[in-house]
Amino acid sequence: MRVAATAALFAFALSGCSTVKGWFGGSKKKDDGKPNEPTELVDFTASVKVDKIWSVNAGKGEDRIGVRQAPAVADGRVYAAAIKGGVHAYDLQTGKEVWHFVPTRKDKKDREKKDKEIRLSGGPGAGDGLVVVGGLDGEVIALDAATGAQKWTASVPNEVIAAPTIGLGMVFVRSNDGRVTAFDAASGERRWFWNRDVPILSLRGNSAPTLGPGYVFVGNDDGTLSALAASDGRSTWDVPVAQPDGRSELDRMADIDGAPVLEGTVLYATSFKKQTMAIDAPSGRPMWASEHGGAGRLGVASDKLIVADPAGTVFGLDKTSGAALWSQPSLARRDLTGAAVQGDYALVGDFDGYVHWMKLSTGEFAARARAGRKPLKAAPVVVDGIAIVQNIKGELTAFKLQ
Repeated sequence: MRVAATAALFAFALSGCSTVKGWFGGSKKKDDGKPNEPTELVDFTASVKVDKIWSVNAGKGEDRIGVRQAPAVADGRVYAAAIKGGVHAYDLQTGKEVWHFVPTRKDKKDREKKDKEIRLSGGPGAGDGLVVVGGLDGEVIALDAATGAQKWTASVPNEVIAAPTIGLGMVFVRSNDGRVTAFDAASGERRWFWNRDVPILSLRGNSAPTLGPGYVFVGNDDGTLSALAASDGRSTWDVPVAQPDGRSELDRMADIDGAPVLEGTVLYATSFKKQTMAIDAPSGRPMWASEHGGAGRLGVASDKLIVADPAGTVFGLDKTSGAALWSQPSLARRDLTGAAVQGDYALVGDFDGYVHWMKLSTGEFAARARAGRKPLKAAPVVVDGIAIVQNIKGELTAFKLQ
């Protein structure tokens, strides 16, 4: 039987309860040097101004379920889901709600067979005129992106906690049992499925599949990256990004929980084992490997990759070699999200609701803002110069840089 370990549970040795110092206010706590306490935020002079342009609530968030819900952005709209509260579409620039859909099903345990709201956990994913979400009971629901009308429903054998990926005329759904299922985008009919055994112990979270020309790339919980033929799910290659070695199951955790990134023919992936790799996508040939990385999503700039490791250090890696160009250790044990890039800055969120911007050139802090007081688990999403974060209570906040 698989035992799923949430990032939050695993991080008990890396983080704790601490108030935060800084020029954004809040009570201060003396740094008593306890090794397991989150690092206290340092003061600095901001070099860029951050504007909070809107904030909305998408419903009851994931709280401690640990699914790292994040919004999807397509065609000027932000699509967001919550465990309870359905799916919302918002205008990217203003945060104004465009439509709202709450999926339900008949409750078999209720004698009156009343409608019960489906608990949404995976996604949403958006593209090709569809918005697709997954549920904690294996539901897959496809909606019309323009209106929110339900197009079709399907199911998979296990909970869906990764965003479905849409493209090539199909919807690709990664479920928590290591299975990838491909559905026809128009009808919802299952086209194929592929299975990967999962370790006894892994982080709570999955990477969404990444699409390439004719391929689906999947980051696995055992630290490998797999390339599947999009037409039939046939495996074409497997590459170990990190080796699951160690004396205990905890030591062997090597999850790839951030979606791999494809640029041209180069695929980038990073692992909880602090390993990042560049791979030639058509052949599966490793191009370089770096000893810096983390399970969350990596940020991609023109010449750098940004990764946050499990200990809370953020690295800027050279895209051509994987060499560390800079590191920012001042966010240690703050349970960081994956990374993103906004203009000339890298950004990550933390357990106390803060978003941190760092200069891409040096890693120095450039700005800090708070998106409420609840933890951020999913990496920020940046589209058209706007960064959006979603906290565990289902609140979305959008930031723009001046």
